[in-house]
Amino acid sequence: MMQKPFSQACENNKTAILDVITQYFHACSHILEIGSGTGQHAVFFSSVMPWLRWQTSDLKGNHPGIISWLSGAGLENIQLPVELDVSLAGWPVEGFDGVFSANTSHIMAWPEVKAMFQGIGRHLPSGGFFCLYGPFNYQGQYTSESNALFDRHLKQRAPHMGIRNFETINSLASEHGLVLIADHEMPANNRTLVWKKAWQKVGQKE
Repeated sequence: MMQKPFSQACENNKTAILDVITQYFHACSHILEIGSGTGQHAVFFSSVMPWLRWQTSDLKGNHPGIISWLSGAGLENIQLPVELDVSLAGWPVEGFDGVFSANTSHIMAWPEVKAMFQGIGRHLPSGGFFCLYGPFNYQGQYTSESNALFDRHLKQRAPHMGIRNFETINSLASEHGLVLIADHEMPANNRTLVWKKAWQKVGQKE
């Protein structure tokens, strides 16, 4: 078995994120995690929220690492990762009533961020929740010097990366029937944004 990948950031922020998402996922039954990364968050959250069926997903290259974490945990309520390309109309998982994603919106290209919100708007039923964790700018301004440095680092890695503006993200969410209900301050100059699905477009299935 491969050595499990490890993210110190996941280890550091998991408890703070849990304190937030349990407020919204306590009445949910099936969570889709977009961009499961190492798999650490999935294992931790599903272990302390046993009533949830937690569906991991990521690009194919990250699946071995996620599977190594899942195999070691031995949890029955967590599912093996599916390959999810947010830009495709057909997503490989349905029936979820909550979505969680951490540190994805600044890694994805902007068209992929738009596609992610479009897909969530299409598949999440009315009353479902979307919790998005990560750094965000407000009114075009960095919230800290460390975030400004991080943004420069991202853009050096790849021009399509970068910290997104809260107002732009929230406007995008609104276009797809998602209403912002909370903006939680998190450690290390991050936030957890929470939207609730308010309506379903004509022709969409709930």
